[in-house]
Amino acid sequence: MKMDIAFGQYCEGNSILHRLDPRAKLIISIIYIVVLFLAKNVFTFALLTLTTMALVILSGISLRVIAGGLKPILFIALFTAIINIFFFTGDTLLVDLKIVKIYLEGLFNAGLIVLRIVLLIVSTSMFLTYTTTPLALTDGMERLLSPLAKIGVPVHDFSMMMTIALRFIPTLIEETGKIMNAQKARGADFTSGGLIKRARAIIPIIIPLFVSAFRRAGDLATAMECRCYTGGAGRTRMNVLHAKWYDFAFVLAVTALGAAVVLMNIYLPGYTVTM
Repeated sequence: MKMDIAFGQYCEGNSILHRLDPRAKLIISIIYIVVLFLAKNVFTFALLTLTTMALVILSGISLRVIAGGLKPILFIALFTAIINIFFFTGDTLLVDLKIVKIYLEGLFNAGLIVLRIVLLIVSTSMFLTYTTTPLALTDGMERLLSPLAKIGVPVHDFSMMMTIALRFIPTLIEETGKIMNAQKARGADFTSGGLIKRARAIIPIIIPLFVSAFRRAGDLATAMECRCYTGGAGRTRMNVLHAKWYDFAFVLAVTALGAAVVLMNIYLPGYTVTM
């Protein structure tokens, strides 16, 4: 397994999460996302944190890999925390600088929201990108949405586009790193100066990144045409999906987790997050 793996890349393995049916993984991911947004107090977040840690253990994926996958969201998490700390009001005032006031409730709110973002990324990565190949994800999505094909919805094309987008996330991240290193070698500075100067410094990165992305898209389209790819009509599958008992067990377990979170929100006291 590669230890410097980027966010969105598949990690080969034979864990129970790797063996789950991709259709079950998609359903579980949707339920888990809903459950994460239903969580309102410290107790529910503690339960979801323990559950996510259990998923990491079951997957057998290195913590270093997972930490590397969280790097792209550090800015979003930091920005969200700052907004909540400095603009959230409450009853317990900790810092009063006239213009800036920091409340204890704001710190709790910031912490829980950042935790929600981290759990969201880690849990969905465990069920989808880290343990599911792009091909399996396409098959699962297409099978789940197959009833919509009867009313003219291009299910296969939609599934293929989504899978290709997920697949190229790590590629574009890696490409961005290479471009930044090349620009730094030419004397570019991305850390000093004001906001306008830093924004201008990003332009030499964005332009070659877009050129590279369009070139890769063209190469992929050419390769698909050379292999006579025509979409979903008449296509057969080498691996036919078959749900097993543990697929249903995982779906029921996550559903039960959602019910537990709702009950804990109602009957257990504690600080309640507002977002």
